[in-house]
Amino acid sequence: MADPIRFYFRNAVHEVTGVAPTQTILQHLREDLRCTGTKEGCAEGDCGACTVVVGSLENGELELKAVNSCIQFTPTLDGKALFTVEDLQLPDGRLHPVQQALVECHGSQCGFCTPGFAMSLWGMYLKQEGTAPSRCQIDDALSGNLCRCTGYRPIIDAAQRMVELPRADFDRAAVAGQLLALQRGAGSSYSYEGRSFHAPRTLDELVALRAAHPQALILAGSTDVGLWVTKQMRELNDIIYIGNVAELKSVREEGNYLEIGAGVTLQDAYAAVCRHYPQELGELMQRFASLPIRNAGTLGGNVANGSPIGDSMPWLIALGARLVLRGANGTRELALEDFYLGYQQKDLQADEFVASLRVPLPQAGVRFRTYKLAKRFDQDISAVCAAFALTLDGEIVKEARIAFGGMAATPKRAAAAEAVLTGRVWNEDALKEAMTALAQDYAPLSDMRASSSYRMKTAQNLLRRFWLETRLENPLPPSAVNAFAAA
Repeated sequence: MADPIRFYFRNAVHEVTGVAPTQTILQHLREDLRCTGTKEGCAEGDCGACTVVVGSLENGELELKAVNSCIQFTPTLDGKALFTVEDLQLPDGRLHPVQQALVECHGSQCGFCTPGFAMSLWGMYLKQEGTAPSRCQIDDALSGNLCRCTGYRPIIDAAQRMVELPRADFDRAAVAGQLLALQRGAGSSYSYEGRSFHAPRTLDELVALRAAHPQALILAGSTDVGLWVTKQMRELNDIIYIGNVAELKSVREEGNYLEIGAGVTLQDAYAAVCRHYPQELGELMQRFASLPIRNAGTLGGNVANGSPIGDSMPWLIALGARLVLRGANGTRELALEDFYLGYQQKDLQADEFVASLRVPLPQAGVRFRTYKLAKRFDQDISAVCAAFALTLDGEIVKEARIAFGGMAATPKRAAAAEAVLTGRVWNEDALKEAMTALAQDYAPLSDMRASSSYRMKTAQNLLRRFWLETRLENPLPPSAVNAFAAA
């Protein structure tokens, strides 16, 4: 007997049966529940008109995150809480401070995008707990919401104004209590018209399911898979969802590396790594997709997907990250760069899945940087993403690790450029030879994001920028290098 989908919605437990496992939350809201405040704009997690807030129990505490409902599947709501723009109005009928601030600051014109902005602001409002958000926090919270009318200034004004209004309380304990009653003791399986959605709760259950269903799709954050359904109109068969497996959602230090479970969200994974590499990865984290995407997607899913233009793989490879794979016969570990065999081809057995990543912690003598080139600062796919890590012994390059995204069919190291640098003094002569050697390492394609020649020239220039920031004499701070590049 298939399990129904149960989640907390509009102050009651909502039960769902008879829908496809790949029905999106947005479709369920608008077509089944007739809650039409949440809008569909792009159906690919880019515009933010569909933003909702999902609550889940994490280590006994209620965690609330803004996500894109257009690419999240309805069965992923099982055991969680769903909040939409219809939930913001206060019990006495007054507007929520988020809504009131948008009215006062004229933050809406055509109004189509406004519900999504309101939900992103509400997600930030709950986290701020009455404290005024910084401009950086506001920009980050709204990075996934697009507007064609207001020019954003009134919406930013509303984000600042909302915390000045009388505080609206949110009863976290009551919602947590409702979710606690919805938690299952074991994994669930939802089925409809011959297609199943399996949601294990333990690692052992996941191993058994994967062995029993080797052709099933492993689903984590749905930030890529969701588009297979909404844009490519693909029919997906059996799905194994890892979002409820507690063992895959941990981050811990083990010796000289950070172990990040495959179910850890991009937001949490990047935050954990940035605590150790704040200057090196801080900007890349801010520019990686949008907050709703980072709230849903996982670092393990990003790596397992293996897109040649993914932003996570270059810096992970440059640092020497290793991948832990789990299958019916146990675990095995390999260097991340060895995982990618070709375009969308990976060293992964039928019964295996990505269990965790092991990211080396900072070490003395290692100089590390990451750079992202894209047409927009926020929420844009890279034309080129570069990562460099040099281990120096005095003036000599003991080891060079250079990796690029967007330059080949897979995230790939620059073997020829690395060989030029290894054993050499880290000076401009070595730099110039390494820049030339990049042409042996890559033959990038031309596409809608950049031409082949642009990619090669900027890859070489990014290597020069890295040298300017890390050279042995008079290294330039990043701000100075930016000014230098602009000139």
